[in-house]
Amino acid sequence: MPRLTSLSVEQATGQAAQLYSAIQKQVGVVPNLYQAIGVNSHVLEAVLHLNAGLGSLSAPDKEAIALAVAESNSCDYCLAAHTYLGKAHGLEESEMLAIRKGGATDGKRNALIRFVREIVDRKGAVADETYQAFLAAGYEEQQVPAVVLAVVQNIYTNYFNTLNQTVVDFPAAPAL
Repeated sequence: MPRLTSLSVEQATGQAAQLYSAIQKQVGVVPNLYQAIGVNSHVLEAVLHLNAGLGSLSAPDKEAIALAVAESNSCDYCLAAHTYLGKAHGLEESEMLAIRKGGATDGKRNALIRFVREIVDRKGAVADETYQAFLAAGYEEQQVPAVVLAVVQNIYTNYFNTLNQTVVDFPAAPAL
């Protein structure tokens, strides 16, 4: 049972209602995560605006990052949500399982996932060889800040969902 009393779509007014409307237009529903964060519309707005900084990353790469971080943090909510969204953005189930295991079947994305996992596991202390492999795979230096932002954004939602015990409203992610 969630710890926070969520702000439902029906209860939302003002800024929260505007944010919910934007979420509904983009996703089709307002997921439980956003209804829980919605109790503080300023935080919800900040979380939603973080996406603007991720423009240099493809949608499949953003979902891959989210899956890698969620697996590292054992966040069932985010694993379910990003498995669903990963499929919507063209990731195959076998690829998503490989990402959750710490790699990827695609060579370029494999370098990304190894980079992301090292950022998370070593708290930013990425080895030179991992960083160089990331660049050699075809990513650019200007994408590094976006990758770190994506990691931080996903750590926030992982920790928030775990703390809140947010009810999963997406199909469960397959077991590894």
